[in-house]
Amino acid sequence: MIKHSAIVVAALFAAAPAAHAQSSYPERPIRMIVPFAPGGGSDISARTMTDAFGAALGTTIVVDNRPGAGSTLGADIASKASPDGYTLFLGNISLAFNAALYKKLPFNAIRDFAPISLVTEQPNIIVTHPSLPARNFQEFIALAKKQPGKLTYGSAGLGSGTHLAMEMLMMSQDIQLIHVPYKGTGPAVTALLGNETNAFMSTFASALPHVKSGRLRGIAVTTRSRSNALPEVPTVQESGVPGFEYATWYGILTQAAVAKPIVEKLNKTIVAVMSTPEMKERYERQGMDATPSSSADFVKHLRAETDKWAKVVRDAKIPQQ
Repeated sequence: MIKHSAIVVAALFAAAPAAHAQSSYPERPIRMIVPFAPGGGSDISARTMTDAFGAALGTTIVVDNRPGAGSTLGADIASKASPDGYTLFLGNISLAFNAALYKKLPFNAIRDFAPISLVTEQPNIIVTHPSLPARNFQEFIALAKKQPGKLTYGSAGLGSGTHLAMEMLMMSQDIQLIHVPYKGTGPAVTALLGNETNAFMSTFASALPHVKSGRLRGIAVTTRSRSNALPEVPTVQESGVPGFEYATWYGILTQAAVAKPIVEKLNKTIVAVMSTPEMKERYERQGMDATPSSSADFVKHLRAETDKWAKVVRDAKIPQQ
């Protein structure tokens, strides 16, 4: 009996430091790994909210850009960090793509991460060069069917969202366009402005100024709803493709082994920060929508997106890397 009591007391003392660490969290700055270079959508999504997020937690959030290997480098570093709640990861839709695009990854997004909350969503817009004789989405599809294998579309790179989403659209409409991959969204937009390609499913923020100036023509928005920035441009669904939806989403994750109370505290704080009118307005100015969520909803979203894009990669016969 005495021996049993001693074991119980020892277990309680061992658990005390962990319980204290969770209740007093955070006690030092938190690192947020962003798997892309400064200035991109992921970086903007992170830096727009880190000051307010850190202030609400009573600490500082330090952004750590770790670009490379299609975001898998940063994801790998984040997945293997100490599971103490002091390393967060700003993941995006590439987490779902990469599971299908790479034969072997050093991490498993579903197994190795604990999704905390979705943060933002950025719509895409199909833009064409004004010289193309197709003034709307329906005319563009009709032209593509009339000239199979002749029209071209740019992308931000092989296996990028702008590539896979166009493949999904082509399969849904039974059309064939020639894919011209570039090294990023910027070069793809520049190529379209120079009439080197016919179309591009651009991120909204990158295309918006050129559509407003008339240098590019916006023919359809890829999300469920029209954009407040360009309310005259219909959605792909409105234009005759039921169920089509594509948006670049961003969310904050941490290691799967992080204590549940810490994950819950982070989720509660993120949702509160992202739900303020000021934060929503800051993201809207950059062509993004604030989309905070529960951890459970983020888990469901990540699983659904992973399954969805795995099917697109298979059906489009995109070779694994």
